This record gives sequence, structure tokens and C-alpha cells, in this order.
Amino acid sequence: FVNRSFIIDIKPSQLIHIQTHTNKRRKGTAMLIRVRSNVGVWRVDGLDEATATVMDVKQGIAQTRPNVVYEKEFSADPGGRQMIDPTATLKAQGLAQNGMMIHCRVDASTCVEVLGQTGNGDAVMAEASASAQPSSTTTGSAGQMRRVIDKDGQIRMVAVSEAPSGPEKGFRKGMMALRDMKMSWTLADFVAMDSQYEFKVQRQESAICKQVSLDVSSVNDFQSYCQNFQFKRKRIAYLYGKFVDAEDDGDKKDNDDDKKGDESKGAKKKAIVEAIYEPPQDFDSSAAEGFVLNDDEREETVENMAEWLGLRKVGWIYCHEPREKGFVMNSAEVIMAAEFQLEAAEGVNETPFVTVKVSQGLDGLVSVEAFQVSQQCMAMVAEEALEVNVENPKVCSVNETFTVIQEGKESKTVENNFFLTVVPIIQHTSEVFVSDFPKLNRDLADRVPNHDALKRELNKAGSSGWTFEDRLADLNLLIYLSDFLDKENDLPRICNAIVNRDIPLDDGYKLIIKSLAGLEGSY
Repeated sequence: FVNRSFIIDIKPSQLIHIQTHTNKRRKGTAMLIRVRSNVGVWRVDGLDEATATVMDVKQGIAQTRPNVVYEKEFSADPGGRQMIDPTATLKAQGLAQNGMMIHCRVDASTCVEVLGQTGNGDAVMAEASASAQPSSTTTGSAGQMRRVIDKDGQIRMVAVSEAPSGPEKGFRKGMMALRDMKMSWTLADFVAMDSQYEFKVQRQESAICKQVSLDVSSVNDFQSYCQNFQFKRKRIAYLYGKFVDAEDDGDKKDNDDDKKGDESKGAKKKAIVEAIYEPPQDFDSSAAEGFVLNDDEREETVENMAEWLGLRKVGWIYCHEPREKGFVMNSAEVIMAAEFQLEAAEGVNETPFVTVKVSQGLDGLVSVEAFQVSQQCMAMVAEEALEVNVENPKVCSVNETFTVIQEGKESKTVENNFFLTVVPIIQHTSEVFVSDFPKLNRDLADRVPNHDALKRELNKAGSSGWTFEDRLADLNLLIYLSDFLDKENDLPRICNAIVNRDIPLDDGYKLIIKSLAGLEGSY
């Protein structure tokens, strides 16, 4: 064996007894489930693909976070509409895929992670993050501290180096020792197991998404806001639109409105972006991502609204400050892109979900570029083999448990560009939607979403060929209206009238909306 710290003498018929966390494969194929909560993404490994249930996921979380209180139970979607049956197996519900992302909401104050004990017997605990960031955000950052509870019950801070790093004689770093026998392995089994922790990095020839078409008005509004701060305040937004066949030269009639899951994961797809939504966030230069995502009270409403309008989340967009030539994405951005693709693909599967970035070059010109990360990158992030590199953001660090071979040599880092595939960009002006209403969740913006802004937009109806429905066809305007209208009855009907002009909008809804805007001729 190459690059191993031990030698095994194999005789005919002799079995090697090896203890690892993969022993659960005796009952069925072991799988990894990723749990996205309001405080971050958690990884539950070693679940039995055939028999695992929600209770098994909770037990896996409880091993490191024993006090978690669940405010909202597990669902298959971020909005909580597709609740997972706790009595049925994940396989029976179509969720038994390695790397599958499921969702829940928890009490952030109950999510302190118990890491183990220091040499003097103190319990080591990690402070729970208050933001929903990828779980690898702070991994490996210099000067990181952890909470510890002394034997006398007092809490103090210690450096990560004092925290336990796992068994010293493990099969690999962070794994159990070979001498702790639990089941029998043949040499072939052992080699197969070891190969699961080795990645040979290869470039992906082309992106799964063959093209992305961006609505000009939506993207211009986003980049103009970022340009107000010379792109020095990092910001993200979600792209809503449709996936269509790449051969379909932009004909939006043949879309995937009713297609879910596997039907949008194949090759030869392109993304058509019709609207942008910016979730609540704070600029934070100390964070690896450059921002912190906050709890979004409108998250479920936004997802419902997009569905009623025949849209879906097809990508994400972000801006960043100017960088030197050749520095495309930093390690935190690569990992976040992989997280989003894993969520969209419901595991390590093909997906046309796209990443768009906006920035200003050193020459002062604004550029818009689109990418996807490779499926190998998705697999490595799903296994938590990649970590954010704070000292050199041009590369991703490799978790100590794994081995990475890059260009024929073992490496502790991987160049980010190895993971990137370019997606061609074209532009279009949406035939259905507009993007003129002030965007939600912005600070220091010239325009703010309020009744006066609503009045300005609706006043345009009747002029320049605009109809009342035309001016309502603005995702951010409709989300703003959701604070005042019935989300269960009113909004689905209004959205239906917007996307299907053969169905007239009831005059009663027009009067209510005009009244909110303070227009003459209302109540």
C-alpha cells in the first residue's frame, strides 16, 4: 500500500479485522444525509439506506448536539411544504440518496456542539452559529476558539489546538483505530473502503447547464446596487426562472413548470432567469463568505409565490470586490456553489443549477460571468472533504481524513479553478415579468418597498401599453403584497391571472390592491 502508515501481512484465507464507521454497510449501503437548518448545514453519516428514518437522522445529530430542540420538523424542501413522514423510511419517500439535503428549523440556543474532552477532562463545545451558512465556513480558520466547560462548571475559551482531534492511531485522521475490531474484512474489502477516502482530481470537460439567459432588467438592478459600494460589500441573491431543453432556442412555452426532481437533472438543459430575490443578509468582511444570511420570515412565501408563477430556483448570483486576473472564485464561494447544486440535485446528481457572479475589473469595467462546479466537487463537498482556506482563498483545503491526488501528486489543497466549468451567458427581456419595484431586504438603498412605491408602479397601468396585470407581474412587488393579502386564497388567484392572461383578475382584487396603494377610484 502506498502512502499508508502501516503494513498488513496477508496470508491465504486470512481475514483482516478492521473497525471503521462504515460497518453499517452490513445491513445496507451506508449513505450521507445533509440537514440544512436555520443555523447551518449538518452532516449525518453512516445511515442505512434501506432502513433509515427521520429518527435515525435525529439520533445522528444528537451524537454531537444532544440538546437540539426542533421548532419545525424535517421537510424535503426549504419552504416546509413537503413534510417528511417520521414513521416511514427515507427510501420509501424517495430521499435515500447519498448527499441528499433535507430541511428543518431549530432553536439556535440549543445547538451547541459537544466536540469531546480536552486532556484535562474538560468538555469541549462549539458555539452554534446564528446564520445559515455552509457548515465548512470556519473550518481551519486561524486563531479559531472553542468554548470549554471546566470540571467546576465554569465556561472558558480555548484554542482549537487544545480541542480533541480524534484517535491518534486511527485508520485515517479522525477515524477509529484498526485494533478496535468490529467486523471482518478481506483485502479487497479493505482496499475498496480505503478508496472511498481518496479523490483523484480531474477537470470536468463541460458544464451540465449549457447556457443561462439573464433578464436584463433584473441583473442590471442587482449590479447597480452593488456598484453603489464599488462592489466592496459582498451580496447574494437567488435566481428564479425555468429550465428548458438546450435545443429549444429560448422558446419558453416548453418549460418545466410541472417537472420536479430527476426531470430537471439531465444534460442538455439551459436556465432562463426571469426574476431575482435577495434574502435578508448582513455584510460581514470577517466571514469567509463575506456576508451572513439571516433568518428569512418570507422564505416559504417566496417559494410558494415562485411556484404559483410557474418559476423555480435555477441558480444564485453574487457580487465581490475586484480581484487580480485569474482569481475567479474563492474557496468559500466554490463550496457554497457545491452546496447549492447538491440541494438542487437532491444529492450528487447532474443539475443545471447555475452560479452567476458580478464584479468590477481592475480596469473599472463591470463583468457578469456564469459557472458550475464539477460533480466531483459536489461529491467532495458532500463528504466534507473540502474546507475553506482562509490563508490562500485561491485553493480549497483538504480535510485530514481524505487524500487528494492532483496532477499525479498528493496534495493538501486543490486549486479552485480545477472545479469550475464555464456556462455561456445570453440576455433577454422577460415577456411576462418586470423588475421595477424596489427590492426587499436592502439597506442604504435609494428606493424602499412601501405603499408609495406600489402606487408609482400601478400608476403606470393604462399608459405605454401597460395593463394592471403587467405591473403586478413583479416578483418583489407580489412578495411585498403578501404581507397584506391572504397567502392561502388571494395570492394564488392573483398569480394565476398574471401568468394566464385568459383568466381575468377579479375586480375585487384590483380594488383591494389599489386601496393599499392609495390610488383614486379605490374604496
